[in-house]
Amino acid sequence: MVKVKKKLSLTQKRAKKAAKAERQKKYQWVFMNGKQVRIKRPPTVDGIPVDQFIEKNADPIWLHQNEMWELMP
Repeated sequence: MVKVKKKLSLTQKRAKKAAKAERQKKYQWVFMNGKQVRIKRPPTVDGIPVDQFIEKNADPIWLHQNEMWELMP
């Protein structure tokens, strides 16, 4: 006997789409050793990586307090 697939309801489709969007925000796909793997996305601030954000916006006193002397101008 052939099993008949049941179609998803509208609420189930929306939930599936929302879950997919959430996963895409949280993870990214990369190739490692010739295989495609899912890893967590690096943290960002306003779409900029955290390190670049600190370089652009930190004042020298904050950099000194947090021992980031190599970033001081």
